[in-house]
Amino acid sequence: MTDTRGPQPQYEGYATGPLPGEREPAPGQAGPYHPPQAYPSPPGGTQGGGRPYGAQQGVGPAQAARKPRTGARTTPRTRKARLRVSKADPWSVMKVSFLLSIALGICTVVASAVLWMVMDAMGVFSTVGGTISEATGSNEGNGFDLQAFLSLPRVLIFTSVIAVIDVVLATALATLGAFIYNLSAGFVGGVELTLAEDE
Repeated sequence: MTDTRGPQPQYEGYATGPLPGEREPAPGQAGPYHPPQAYPSPPGGTQGGGRPYGAQQGVGPAQAARKPRTGARTTPRTRKARLRVSKADPWSVMKVSFLLSIALGICTVVASAVLWMVMDAMGVFSTVGGTISEATGSNEGNGFDLQAFLSLPRVLIFTSVIAVIDVVLATALATLGAFIYNLSAGFVGGVELTLAEDE
Protein backbone atom coordinates (compact mmCIF):
# COMPACT_ATOMS: atom_id res chain seq x y z
CA MET A 1 0.00 0.00 0.00
CA THR A 2 1.48 3.38 -1.02
CA ASP A 3 1.25 6.63 1.02
CA THR A 4 -0.19 9.26 -1.32
CA ARG A 5 -0.10 12.17 1.18
CA GLY A 6 3.44 13.15 0.33
CA PRO A 7 6.11 14.36 2.76
CA GLN A 8 4.73 15.59 6.09
CA PRO A 9 6.35 18.46 8.07
CA GLN A 10 8.01 17.37 11.30
CA TYR A 11 8.02 19.31 14.55
CA GLU A 12 11.38 20.61 15.61
CA GLY A 13 10.96 19.56 19.25
CA TYR A 14 10.41 15.92 18.40
CA ALA A 15 12.86 15.93 15.50
CA THR A 16 15.88 17.31 17.33
CA GLY A 17 15.16 16.80 21.06
CA PRO A 18 14.86 13.60 23.16
CA LEU A 19 11.66 11.74 23.72
CA PRO A 20 9.54 12.52 26.85
CA GLY A 21 10.77 9.40 28.64
CA GLU A 22 14.41 10.20 27.89
CA ARG A 23 14.37 13.80 29.15
CA GLU A 24 16.34 14.70 32.28
CA PRO A 25 14.47 16.21 35.22
CA ALA A 26 14.57 19.95 35.73
CA PRO A 27 17.15 21.28 38.24
CA GLY A 28 14.49 22.65 40.62
CA GLN A 29 12.53 19.39 40.96
CA ALA A 30 14.16 17.05 43.51
CA GLY A 31 11.16 14.82 44.19
CA PRO A 32 7.83 13.81 42.74
CA TYR A 33 5.46 16.45 41.44
CA HIS A 34 2.76 17.64 43.85
CA PRO A 35 -0.11 19.63 42.36
CA PRO A 36 -1.21 22.77 44.19
CA GLN A 37 -3.96 22.36 46.78
CA ALA A 38 -7.22 24.27 46.60
CA TYR A 39 -7.31 24.66 50.40
CA PRO A 40 -4.32 24.67 52.74
CA SER A 41 -3.97 21.77 55.13
CA PRO A 42 -4.47 22.44 58.86
CA PRO A 43 -1.38 23.16 60.98
CA GLY A 44 0.53 20.02 61.87
CA GLY A 45 -1.07 17.95 59.09
CA THR A 46 0.28 16.73 55.76
CA GLN A 47 -0.50 18.06 52.32
CA GLY A 48 -0.36 16.32 49.01
CA GLY A 49 2.11 13.45 49.00
CA GLY A 50 2.81 13.49 52.74
CA ARG A 51 4.93 16.62 53.11
CA PRO A 52 4.33 18.50 56.38
CA TYR A 53 2.50 21.77 56.15
CA GLY A 54 5.31 23.61 57.84
CA ALA A 55 7.87 22.25 55.38
CA GLN A 56 5.80 23.42 52.40
CA GLN A 57 5.54 26.94 53.84
CA GLY A 58 9.26 27.14 54.49
CA VAL A 59 9.09 26.51 58.25
CA GLY A 60 11.59 24.20 59.88
CA PRO A 61 10.55 20.93 61.57
CA ALA A 62 11.33 22.34 65.02
CA GLN A 63 8.99 25.31 64.46
CA ALA A 64 6.32 23.23 62.74
CA ALA A 65 5.90 20.99 65.83
CA ARG A 66 3.20 22.14 68.21
CA LYS A 67 4.63 23.49 71.43
CA PRO A 68 2.74 22.94 74.71
CA ARG A 69 1.45 26.00 76.48
CA THR A 70 3.25 26.76 79.71
CA GLY A 71 0.36 28.71 81.25
CA ALA A 72 -2.29 26.00 80.77
CA ARG A 73 -4.71 25.39 83.65
CA THR A 74 -4.20 22.18 85.58
CA THR A 75 -7.41 22.38 87.66
CA PRO A 76 -10.90 22.45 86.15
CA ARG A 77 -12.58 25.83 86.11
CA THR A 78 -15.59 26.26 88.40
CA ARG A 79 -18.52 27.59 86.41
CA LYS A 80 -20.68 30.26 88.03
CA ALA A 81 -24.12 31.54 87.13
CA ARG A 82 -25.69 34.78 88.30
CA LEU A 83 -29.46 34.51 88.76
CA ARG A 84 -32.16 36.87 89.98
CA VAL A 85 -35.26 35.98 92.00
CA SER A 86 -37.73 38.23 90.24
CA LYS A 87 -40.99 36.82 91.67
CA ALA A 88 -42.15 34.64 94.55
CA ASP A 89 -45.41 32.75 94.13
CA PRO A 90 -47.61 33.62 97.17
CA TRP A 91 -49.49 30.31 96.99
CA SER A 92 -46.33 28.21 97.15
CA VAL A 93 -44.92 30.43 99.90
CA MET A 94 -48.11 29.95 101.91
CA LYS A 95 -48.02 26.15 101.58
CA VAL A 96 -44.37 25.89 102.54
CA SER A 97 -44.70 28.27 105.48
CA PHE A 98 -47.82 26.41 106.70
CA LEU A 99 -46.01 23.07 106.73
CA LEU A 100 -42.94 24.54 108.41
CA SER A 101 -45.11 26.23 111.05
CA ILE A 102 -46.88 22.95 111.84
CA ALA A 103 -43.51 21.21 112.21
CA LEU A 104 -42.26 24.01 114.47
CA GLY A 105 -45.46 23.82 116.59
CA ILE A 106 -45.08 20.06 117.07
CA CYS A 107 -41.46 20.53 118.08
CA THR A 108 -42.52 23.19 120.58
CA VAL A 109 -45.10 20.92 122.24
CA VAL A 110 -42.69 17.99 122.45
CA ALA A 111 -39.90 20.16 123.83
CA SER A 112 -42.24 21.59 126.49
CA ALA A 113 -43.29 18.11 127.60
CA VAL A 114 -39.69 16.88 127.79
CA LEU A 115 -38.60 19.99 129.72
CA TRP A 116 -41.46 19.59 132.21
CA MET A 117 -40.55 15.93 132.83
CA VAL A 118 -36.90 16.78 133.39
CA MET A 119 -37.73 19.59 135.82
CA ASP A 120 -40.22 17.38 137.68
CA ALA A 121 -37.66 14.59 138.00
CA MET A 122 -35.12 17.06 139.42
CA GLY A 123 -37.67 18.21 142.05
CA VAL A 124 -37.81 21.80 140.89
CA PHE A 125 -41.59 22.13 141.13
CA SER A 126 -41.77 20.65 144.65
CA THR A 127 -38.98 22.85 145.99
CA VAL A 128 -40.17 26.07 144.39
CA GLY A 129 -43.80 25.22 145.16
CA GLY A 130 -43.01 24.67 148.87
CA THR A 131 -41.20 27.98 149.08
CA ILE A 132 -44.08 29.85 147.42
CA SER A 133 -46.63 28.08 149.67
CA GLU A 134 -44.75 29.16 152.79
CA ALA A 135 -44.44 32.71 151.52
CA THR A 136 -48.08 33.09 150.56
CA GLY A 137 -49.61 30.88 153.25
CA SER A 138 -51.44 31.98 156.36
CA ASN A 139 -53.15 30.40 159.34
CA GLU A 140 -56.34 29.85 157.33
CA GLY A 141 -54.83 28.42 154.13
CA ASN A 142 -51.82 26.64 152.75
CA GLY A 143 -50.98 29.33 150.15
CA PHE A 144 -50.45 29.07 146.39
CA ASP A 145 -49.92 25.52 145.06
CA LEU A 146 -47.44 25.88 142.17
CA GLN A 147 -47.17 22.16 141.47
CA ALA A 148 -50.93 21.84 140.92
CA PHE A 149 -51.01 24.97 138.75
CA LEU A 150 -48.14 23.83 136.50
CA SER A 151 -49.34 20.29 135.95
CA LEU A 152 -48.39 18.47 132.74
CA PRO A 153 -51.87 18.55 131.08
CA ARG A 154 -52.22 22.26 131.74
CA VAL A 155 -48.73 22.95 130.34
CA LEU A 156 -49.43 20.90 127.20
CA ILE A 157 -52.75 22.69 126.59
CA PHE A 158 -51.12 26.09 126.98
CA THR A 159 -48.25 25.11 124.66
CA SER A 160 -50.68 23.75 122.04
CA VAL A 161 -52.62 27.03 122.00
CA ILE A 162 -49.36 28.95 121.50
CA ALA A 163 -48.37 26.57 118.67
CA VAL A 164 -51.69 27.02 116.85
CA ILE A 165 -51.41 30.80 117.08
CA ASP A 166 -47.85 30.56 115.81
CA VAL A 167 -48.97 28.49 112.79
CA VAL A 168 -51.63 31.02 111.80
CA LEU A 169 -49.41 34.06 112.28
CA ALA A 170 -46.39 32.57 110.53
CA THR A 171 -48.44 31.48 107.50
CA ALA A 172 -50.13 34.87 107.19
CA LEU A 173 -46.89 36.82 107.60
CA ALA A 174 -45.03 34.67 105.06
CA THR A 175 -47.80 35.11 102.46
CA LEU A 176 -47.91 38.84 103.08
CA GLY A 177 -44.12 38.94 102.77
CA ALA A 178 -44.34 37.26 99.35
CA PHE A 179 -46.73 39.98 98.12
CA ILE A 180 -44.46 42.70 99.45
CA TYR A 181 -41.41 41.09 97.84
CA ASN A 182 -43.14 40.94 94.45
CA LEU A 183 -43.99 44.64 94.69
CA SER A 184 -40.45 45.62 95.64
CA ALA A 185 -38.92 43.33 92.98
CA GLY A 186 -40.90 45.20 90.33
CA PHE A 187 -39.00 48.39 91.27
CA VAL A 188 -35.47 47.16 92.09
CA GLY A 189 -35.34 43.89 90.11
CA GLY A 190 -35.26 41.36 92.94
CA VAL A 191 -32.53 39.56 94.85
CA GLU A 192 -29.49 38.45 92.83
CA LEU A 193 -27.86 35.09 93.54
CA THR A 194 -24.52 33.71 92.32
CA LEU A 195 -24.52 29.92 91.96
CA ALA A 196 -21.34 27.84 91.45
CA GLU A 197 -20.77 24.20 90.62
CA ASP A 198 -19.62 21.87 93.34
CA GLU A 199 -15.96 20.92 92.84
